[in-house]
Amino acid sequence: MSLCSLWRLTPLAAVLLICSEAHALELQPQVITGNPLGSQQLASPTTVLEGDDLTLQQKGSLGETLNKQPGVSSSYFGPGASRPIIRGQDGDRIRILRNGVGALDASSLSYDHAVPLDPVNVERVEIVRGPAALLYGGSAIGGVVNTFDNRIPTEAIEGIHGAGELRYGGADTTRSSAGKLEAGNGAFALHLDANAREFDDLKIPGFARSRHAPVSEDGPGKDGRLGNSDGRQDGGAVGGSYTWDDGYAGLSYSTYDANYGSPAEQAVRIRMKQDHYAFASEIRNLQGPFTSVKLDAGYTDYEHREIEGGETGTIFKNKGYEARVEARHQPIGPFDGVVGAQVTRNEFSALGEEAFVPQTDTNAAALFILEEMQATERLKLSLGGRLEHTRVDPDAKGNARFATADNSNDFTAGSLSSGAVYTLTPIWSVAATLGYTERAPTFYELYANGAHVATGTYEQGDANLKKEKAVSSDLALRFDNGTHKGSFGVFYSHFSNYIGLLGTGRTLNDEGDADPSGIPEYTYSGVRARFAGFEAQDHWKLGESAYGKFALELSGDYTRATNLDTGEALPRIAPLRMSSGLLWELDRWQARIDVEHAAGQGRVPDNESGTDGYTTLGASAGYHFNMGGSQWLAFVNGENLTNQTVRYASSILRDIAPAPGRSVQVGVRTTF
Repeated sequence: MSLCSLWRLTPLAAVLLICSEAHALELQPQVITGNPLGSQQLASPTTVLEGDDLTLQQKGSLGETLNKQPGVSSSYFGPGASRPIIRGQDGDRIRILRNGVGALDASSLSYDHAVPLDPVNVERVEIVRGPAALLYGGSAIGGVVNTFDNRIPTEAIEGIHGAGELRYGGADTTRSSAGKLEAGNGAFALHLDANAREFDDLKIPGFARSRHAPVSEDGPGKDGRLGNSDGRQDGGAVGGSYTWDDGYAGLSYSTYDANYGSPAEQAVRIRMKQDHYAFASEIRNLQGPFTSVKLDAGYTDYEHREIEGGETGTIFKNKGYEARVEARHQPIGPFDGVVGAQVTRNEFSALGEEAFVPQTDTNAAALFILEEMQATERLKLSLGGRLEHTRVDPDAKGNARFATADNSNDFTAGSLSSGAVYTLTPIWSVAATLGYTERAPTFYELYANGAHVATGTYEQGDANLKKEKAVSSDLALRFDNGTHKGSFGVFYSHFSNYIGLLGTGRTLNDEGDADPSGIPEYTYSGVRARFAGFEAQDHWKLGESAYGKFALELSGDYTRATNLDTGEALPRIAPLRMSSGLLWELDRWQARIDVEHAAGQGRVPDNESGTDGYTTLGASAGYHFNMGGSQWLAFVNGENLTNQTVRYASSILRDIAPAPGRSVQVGVRTTF
């Protein structure tokens, strides 16, 4: 049946389909992150990953799972830990959210601290590239990664549903299993999930250490293996909610436990555990000044142990909560908007002789507003602001190492943002944003002072750091004619005060004294900085025949980051990356071939090494089938099939920990 015939038979489809001899335009997926007003088009550049795409791109860490997305690179610390970096911005500038609420872990503190989340439990990932500090605070000055897991069901569930997954293989010989069960009677809904993952030392091409790596007492290491990179991850959750026509309310509890090695130090293991409690509720269709109110809250109890030679050297603990409320008001003239408030408390402590940060309490409270208006038929505008107060209160307990941590620091940060989407034609549109954002320094940027054994570095903070301040803009041209869909965008950010973890070129011993045989020193320093670059992506439906449907995907990104005080490049910036993928579908089969090229990164500070360019080949295939009342996907995924040596310029371990070599993984996933 043609689309035109379908249109005549079902008039309601007129709002969803465009009658055409070839293709129908697809609706954009609604992006919840940064968009509480439900607009279909956002001014900010966003990416959504879900379904089969998420399954086939899934890795053991969040950073590696998202590493191929435009503008997103990885802090890669081996298979055990990896955090997403957006446009060269890492650490506390990238907000990691669970269902819209901060996870309150310690992954931003150091590259060896894993995000306590296994992507196997995630149903959907949303990425907002560029400043999102308006809604989520200064720690979103570089972007947001929001994961959704339905542990608190927000929609009614009828009957019993579930999913399961098994994986085996890859360069680290992953053995992974996961399961989910949901049940409900249309009002009450229950969610259960559990997962387990084990992995061996990573297979790599040749030796781990590059020609730039310092000489190690352990020698070059094992040929073909990344030493001390094995580990395990386990987790699970139980949640429930009560749903009704105009809202829901629910609770959940989740736990995560991991034990993995640090490739930077062959005798160091990381033991991590987190318990997380969450509450979420929304009431819609209210009468009065507000049409809906949404409340999200979470409490986290996190512990991270660094174990050296079988004995615990340092224990990092973080307990805290975050709560936020959003209220959507009735339209006021042409304006539709939301007002909200957020409170956060973190109680951080580091115990042990090798603790390099003091015990610190951090409290923050904020108010924000976001307004949107349809200025003309073709032009939609948005404007918002946020005011946030942060108090950082250290307790050095007489420790001379933290002599500068004797007074509290208070910061009041303000953010303003504006955006516009202009529809040129039914196919072409232009999106632009302009924003001013501020971020309060974190406790570790202010007070760190000591050797960090897991990363093999000596880190020093500065108690006199001022707020981080930036003016940022985005401009993108987008198109979608049903057959061809893509975008090309440029971005620019100017920091009048950028807090970077910068290498000094010196080496120190554990006491902080100069020592040629010591470990490299890194300091948190406020400098003027500039970030600029582009992102592009394209999906082109090549055609359909008896041999199946074919499509071509192209993408590329580039970030250039400069320390304006010295004229040098900022460290750990991913190079120019270009990728292409050929997709094929026929009935129940799907397959793709990918080629990714990364240029060499020679634009680095004087005291750091660059990375060579590389080109990798990947391929995957999947087969959908039904068995009884369940749906199945069997898949095989191959990466770096030509076994190239890949070193991520964005990784602090690039000279001693290359990315995986040849990898082939098989798996099966079912839903019922």
